[in-house]
Amino acid sequence: MAHERSSGPRLSPSSYEADIRAVLAPRLAFFEAVARHEHVTRAAHELGVPQSTLSRAMVRLEADLGVALFARKGRTVSLTPAGRTFLASAERALAEVEKAADSVRADADPTAGRVSFGFLHTMGSETVPALIRAFRVDHPRVRFQLVQNYGEAMIERLRAGGLDLCLTSPVPDAPDLVARRLDEQRLRLVVPDDHRLASRRRIRLAEAAEETFVTLEPGYGLRRITDDLCAEAGFTPRVAFEGEEAETLRGLVAAGLGVALLPPPAVARPGVVELTVTAPRAVREIGVAWLDGHPDTPPVAAFKRFLLSRRGNLLPD
Repeated sequence: MAHERSSGPRLSPSSYEADIRAVLAPRLAFFEAVARHEHVTRAAHELGVPQSTLSRAMVRLEADLGVALFARKGRTVSLTPAGRTFLASAERALAEVEKAADSVRADADPTAGRVSFGFLHTMGSETVPALIRAFRVDHPRVRFQLVQNYGEAMIERLRAGGLDLCLTSPVPDAPDLVARRLDEQRLRLVVPDDHRLASRRRIRLAEAAEETFVTLEPGYGLRRITDDLCAEAGFTPRVAFEGEEAETLRGLVAAGLGVALLPPPAVARPGVVELTVTAPRAVREIGVAWLDGHPDTPPVAAFKRFLLSRRGNLLPD
């Protein structure tokens, strides 16, 4: 008697890892139902598939694995020792799939979903808490995964799918991103309170050409802005210290280790004087960015609309 040749994919020793997901994953739910009912007809009824389809799927599964999973007596089946071993793992795999499905459904829930939101360190102490508090007046159950980082790192994470939105500066200009300018923030020249310029209220940046600067590390948006503003003022800053946090730089300035171009602090820091820069125009633009073509869940769409509605009124007074 000629045996029917299976038309389904087969596991081969040379391509086992590549084939195993394609062959086994679609059949796990079928196998689990048959094993639980110990009856092909009842399992087929529960799954909503023809009995013949389910029977063929189990035969092919056993052929692909090269082991017998069931002992058959008519339409009744019982698990072999190999079948019991396979069932335990199949149940864990299906449970993880169900858990993942529940998680993504919860994250997309319009009223209690999740927003992954990235922002600059300098936005963390005041701006972002105020934004989220205002947003949650109308969306009290929306959850946030908050990520603080410098601009380039957030853009990388955005592209990798780890963020839904990010608040950054400078506003990025890239073909795979959508970015909207929301506000601008004046930068000040911060000097020690015993500095020769400390008695001034305003200054042209060119007057600081001979000063030692403390700055953020290369790759940070504020570092790029500092370099560009100094170049516009006609000099290259002499950098003595590079850091990762604006308030750390303020501490270095207070210790007399240099001057810095920084946004206003959330709380005034003793030991420094902050001078208005009259020329060139010392500001940084703040914008929101997201991945172009990336579909938004309802909570992400709501928070995006909220941020765009704050254009020109993003930053605290």
